Amino acid sequence: QLQASGGGFVQPGGSLRLACAASGFSLDYYAIGWFRRAPGKEREGVSCISTSDGTDYYEDPVKGRFTIVRDNAKNTVYLQMNSLKPEDTAVYHCAAKYYRPSMNADDYDYWGQGTLVTVSS
Repeated sequence: QLQASGGGFVQPGGSLRLACAASGFSLDYYAIGWFRRAPGKEREGVSCISTSDGTDYYEDPVKGRFTIVRDNAKNTVYLQMNSLKPEDTAVYHCAAKYYRPSMNADDYDYWGQGTLVTVSS
Protein backbone atom coordinates (compact mmCIF):
# COMPACT_ATOMS: atom_id res chain seq x y z
CA GLN A 1 0.00 0.00 0.00
CA LEU A 2 1.19 3.49 -0.83
CA GLN A 3 0.24 6.56 1.14
CA ALA A 4 0.88 10.09 -0.04
CA SER A 5 0.95 12.88 2.51
CA GLY A 6 2.23 16.38 3.05
CA GLY A 7 -0.19 18.40 1.00
CA GLY A 8 -1.70 21.61 2.21
CA PHE A 9 -2.29 25.26 1.55
CA VAL A 10 0.65 27.49 0.69
CA GLN A 11 1.15 30.93 -0.76
CA PRO A 12 2.88 31.41 -4.10
CA GLY A 13 6.61 31.09 -3.68
CA GLY A 14 6.24 28.77 -0.74
CA SER A 15 7.38 25.19 -0.29
CA LEU A 16 5.92 21.84 0.63
CA ARG A 17 7.38 18.39 0.94
CA LEU A 18 5.23 15.47 -0.08
CA ALA A 19 5.96 11.97 1.16
CA CYS A 20 5.07 8.65 -0.43
CA ALA A 21 5.34 5.90 2.15
CA ALA A 22 5.00 2.22 1.38
CA SER A 23 3.68 -0.40 3.73
CA GLY A 24 3.59 -4.13 3.19
CA PHE A 25 6.35 -4.16 0.61
CA SER A 26 9.80 -2.72 0.10
CA LEU A 27 10.34 0.12 -2.34
CA ASP A 28 13.91 -1.01 -2.99
CA TYR A 29 13.04 -2.52 -6.36
CA TYR A 30 10.33 -0.11 -7.37
CA ALA A 31 10.54 3.08 -9.32
CA ILE A 32 8.31 5.80 -7.96
CA GLY A 33 6.43 8.41 -9.91
CA TRP A 34 4.53 11.47 -8.85
CA PHE A 35 1.53 12.56 -10.86
CA ARG A 36 -0.98 15.33 -10.40
CA ARG A 37 -4.44 16.21 -11.52
CA ALA A 38 -5.52 19.82 -11.43
CA PRO A 39 -9.20 20.75 -11.35
CA GLY A 40 -10.71 20.31 -14.78
CA LYS A 41 -7.50 19.01 -16.30
CA GLU A 42 -6.01 15.72 -17.31
CA ARG A 43 -3.62 13.89 -15.05
CA GLU A 44 -0.01 14.76 -15.79
CA GLY A 45 3.34 13.43 -14.78
CA VAL A 46 5.49 15.43 -12.42
CA SER A 47 8.58 13.45 -11.58
CA CYS A 48 9.89 9.95 -11.17
CA ILE A 49 12.92 8.26 -9.67
CA SER A 50 14.69 5.03 -10.41
CA THR A 51 15.44 2.25 -7.97
CA SER A 52 19.08 1.84 -7.16
CA ASP A 53 21.01 4.84 -8.41
CA GLY A 54 18.28 7.39 -7.77
CA THR A 55 18.25 8.77 -11.29
CA ASP A 56 15.48 11.33 -11.38
CA TYR A 57 13.30 12.83 -14.08
CA TYR A 58 11.14 15.92 -14.16
CA GLU A 59 8.56 17.33 -16.47
CA ASP A 60 9.29 20.80 -17.77
CA PRO A 61 6.77 22.75 -15.64
CA VAL A 62 8.53 21.68 -12.43
CA LYS A 63 12.16 21.48 -13.47
CA GLY A 64 14.40 23.47 -11.20
CA ARG A 65 11.69 23.79 -8.56
CA PHE A 66 10.88 20.23 -7.52
CA THR A 67 13.25 17.56 -6.27
CA ILE A 68 12.46 13.89 -5.84
CA VAL A 69 14.46 11.90 -3.33
CA ARG A 70 14.15 8.35 -2.06
CA ASP A 71 15.00 7.13 1.42
CA ASN A 72 14.98 3.36 1.21
CA ALA A 73 15.71 3.03 4.91
CA LYS A 74 12.39 4.73 5.60
CA ASN A 75 10.68 3.06 2.65
CA THR A 76 9.62 6.52 1.54
CA VAL A 77 10.03 8.79 -1.45
CA TYR A 78 9.80 12.54 -1.05
CA LEU A 79 8.89 15.30 -3.44
CA GLN A 80 10.31 18.62 -2.32
CA MET A 81 8.38 21.40 -3.98
CA ASN A 82 9.83 24.90 -3.91
CA SER A 83 8.80 28.17 -5.52
CA LEU A 84 5.27 26.93 -5.78
CA LYS A 85 2.92 28.57 -8.25
CA PRO A 86 -0.87 28.68 -8.40
CA GLU A 87 -0.71 26.37 -11.41
CA ASP A 88 0.83 23.70 -9.17
CA THR A 89 -2.52 23.40 -7.41
CA ALA A 90 -3.64 19.80 -7.83
CA VAL A 91 -4.17 16.48 -6.16
CA TYR A 92 -0.81 14.73 -6.14
CA HIS A 93 -0.55 10.95 -6.32
CA CYS A 94 2.44 8.70 -6.01
CA ALA A 95 2.71 5.40 -7.81
CA ALA A 96 5.10 2.47 -7.95
CA LYS A 97 6.24 0.18 -10.73
CA TYR A 98 8.80 -2.52 -10.79
CA TYR A 99 12.32 -1.44 -11.60
CA ARG A 100 12.28 1.00 -14.53
CA PRO A 101 10.99 4.54 -13.99
CA SER A 102 8.48 6.03 -16.37
CA MET A 103 6.55 9.24 -16.81
CA ASN A 104 3.65 7.30 -18.29
CA ALA A 105 1.00 6.77 -15.63
CA ASP A 106 -0.30 3.68 -17.42
CA ASP A 107 2.98 1.89 -16.66
CA TYR A 108 2.43 2.01 -12.92
CA ASP A 109 0.96 -0.85 -10.95
CA TYR A 110 0.38 0.56 -7.49
CA TRP A 111 -1.19 3.87 -6.59
CA GLY A 112 -1.65 5.72 -3.36
CA GLN A 113 -4.43 8.03 -2.38
CA GLY A 114 -3.76 11.60 -3.36
CA THR A 115 -2.83 14.57 -1.29
CA LEU A 116 -4.17 18.00 -2.14
CA VAL A 117 -1.81 20.91 -2.75
CA THR A 118 -3.35 24.35 -2.97
CA VAL A 119 -1.22 27.34 -3.94
CA SER A 120 -3.02 30.62 -3.57
CA SER A 121 -2.60 34.10 -2.20
